[in-house]
Amino acid sequence: MQIGLVGLGRMGANMSRRWLAAGHSVVGYARHAETVNGLLAGKAISAGATSLKDLVGQLSTPRVIWLMVPAASVDATLDELVPLLARDDVVVDGGNSYYVDDLRRSATLAEAGIHYLDCGTSGGVAGRERGYCLMIGGPAEAVRRLDPIFRTLAPGADAAPRTPGRTGDPTPAENGYLHCGPSGAGHFVKMVHNGIEYGLMAAYAEGLNILEHADAGRAQREVSAEITPLRDPALYQYELDIPAAATRSSASSMPCSPAAAPSTTSASPTSTAVTPTTSGGDSHDASRRWVTSSPSSHAPRDGRIFEAGCERTSQRKLPPDSRPSPSGTSARRRLWLVLRRSEP
Repeated sequence: MQIGLVGLGRMGANMSRRWLAAGHSVVGYARHAETVNGLLAGKAISAGATSLKDLVGQLSTPRVIWLMVPAASVDATLDELVPLLARDDVVVDGGNSYYVDDLRRSATLAEAGIHYLDCGTSGGVAGRERGYCLMIGGPAEAVRRLDPIFRTLAPGADAAPRTPGRTGDPTPAENGYLHCGPSGAGHFVKMVHNGIEYGLMAAYAEGLNILEHADAGRAQREVSAEITPLRDPALYQYELDIPAAATRSSASSMPCSPAAAPSTTSASPTSTAVTPTTSGGDSHDASRRWVTSSPSSHAPRDGRIFEAGCERTSQRKLPPDSRPSPSGTSARRRLWLVLRRSEP
């Protein structure tokens, strides 16, 4: 199929490359001529346009025009583009527009007989190789017409194991793209998708912040009317030197697979082995380490193995600002995290 692509940033350019590799043709337009000329020289687009009018003129009817521009630029782009289009043309907004705006735009374009599809596009800069998951809203007939375009962008059914019990030809959803419903549905689903993603990132950030301040009980705290005193400083005595741990060599003595040390838990292909080791002394003063290590057969494809653990060393005196325990001492606790490559 022939596609007119407005917006040639990192995602737009990589989408064009993916389309070209599958035999489609792409006429590209961007505000800056050097962007168009550079992608044309690099054979990332089939042809370049100097304006929206030039873009429309190079496309055969009925036209397909895909917008990959910021949400704030969509209305201005449509104001210039729509008067150049004809009945039965299709406009796809592949950005992150607010779904309420899609309802308004689709109704306006429908008055001129132009189909408007809202398509949440997920994949980022890695989408060229891995594909893009597409969440599509708009009239079913237009969605069916553009199926070859969507199918090319999507990851494909082979990107993940098939759901047990499914038979026959893979559905569009199994291939990574879905007609979610009428206008606005695509960007509504993408909004939920983004909310989940950003929620996860916020959770990671909160967890990392906790790790960063896990030694709060060891520091002398400011005394003021604005700052709540830290209760039980002895409970916040964890030290994490993540950068140092991450740079440990692969010759580290810490085991990185079940075979490195005897395991107290039998490791099945999907289990995690937990190996406690004790270096002398009784259970009160001994240095004890718990090592969690992933079976090498289930390590990530690039060979990285993530290790995490906790060790307790011999007793030590508390910091001056710490609340003493009945014995006047507290066990020193140290967490460590390691991200390193396994031996080839």
